[in-house]
Amino acid sequence: MIPIRIAQFGLGPIGLEALRLAATKPWLRIVGGVDIDPKKVGRSIGELTGLASLDAPAVFPSVAELWHHAQPDVILHTAGSRAVAFFEQMREVVSRGASVASTCEELIYPSLLAAELSQEFDALCQQHGARVVGTGVNPGFVMDLMPAFLAGVAREVHGVSVRRVVNASTRRQPLQAKIGSGMEPEEFRRRFNDGRAGHAGFRQSVSLIAHVFGWALDEIVETCEPVIADRPVRTGFFEVAPGLTRGLHQIAIGRSQGRERIVLDLTMALDEPDPHDHVRLESRPPLQLTLNGGVAGDDATVAALINAIPRLLAAQPGLRLLSELPVAAPPQSSA
Repeated sequence: MIPIRIAQFGLGPIGLEALRLAATKPWLRIVGGVDIDPKKVGRSIGELTGLASLDAPAVFPSVAELWHHAQPDVILHTAGSRAVAFFEQMREVVSRGASVASTCEELIYPSLLAAELSQEFDALCQQHGARVVGTGVNPGFVMDLMPAFLAGVAREVHGVSVRRVVNASTRRQPLQAKIGSGMEPEEFRRRFNDGRAGHAGFRQSVSLIAHVFGWALDEIVETCEPVIADRPVRTGFFEVAPGLTRGLHQIAIGRSQGRERIVLDLTMALDEPDPHDHVRLESRPPLQLTLNGGVAGDDATVAALINAIPRLLAAQPGLRLLSELPVAAPPQSSA
C-alpha cells in the first residue's frame, strides 16, 4: 500500500499531537508542515514533536512554500474555529487538488453562517477533485454524531438532548483560556457576547443534528454563563481566586413548531467533578447512553482527525458533512 502523504497546517498543541499520532501509522507519510510563527518556520517537525524519526520534514510559512518541496494528498488543519477563515486558508490547497480534514468547529455545518461561501467552496472542491470535512470530539462526535448513531435502533425520534460535563483542569492551556479561567465574570460575559469566549461550533452541532433527522428549525437559541469558583483553583496554567471564572455553562436549543427539538448542555470548568457525556433520545424505544468520565477531548480529537483520512479520501469530491462519511474506525492500528 502506498502511504498517504500528509502535511500539518497549524502547529499548536493539537497539530503537534496529531503529527505524533500520524507518525505511528504505517499508512501515512508526513511530508511537511505550515505555520506562521517565525519561531517554528524552518525547523524540522522532528524537533517540534520530539520525534527523531521526523527530522527531515520541515515547517514552511505558507502553502505555496510547502508545495515547492512536497505535494501532500491531505492537509490536517488545526488553525482556527471560523469557517470563513478556513475557506480563505485552504482555498489554495483544494485548488491544487489536495483534501483537508480539519478541527475547525464551524466546519461541522459551515452553511449555517456562510451558506454562499460554502456552496462556492464545494464547487471548487468538485472542480479540482478535493474533499474537505470538519471533524473532532465536540463538535464532531459527542454532541452531534453520537445521537445520530444511537438513533440507528429507534423506530422514531422526536427529540434529542445531550449533556456534557468536562473537567477542564486536565486539558491544554488554550482551552483553559477559552473557557475564561481567571476572568472576572462580567468580562467573560462581554467576551462571549462579542464572540471572543465560549465553546465554538455549538450552533453548528444543533444544525447537524437537525439535518440528520430532517427537522426544519425555526430558531437556535444559545446562552452562556460563567461558572464561578467558590474556592481557590490551581492548574498548571492558571490560578483562579474565589469569585472569578473557572469555566462555562453553555446551552444551545433548537426549536421547531413551538417545541424544543434539540437541547445541548455543556459545562466545561476547572476542577469540575463527575465528568461525563449523556445522550438521551425522545424516541421509540426510549434510548439513553452515558459515558462515565466523558470523552477525553485532546486525545480523542487527534484520533478523530487521523481516522477521518481514509474515509474522506473514499468520499465524493466536495465540501462534505461528517455525517456523510462512513462510521469511524482506526484503520490498520499499530500494535
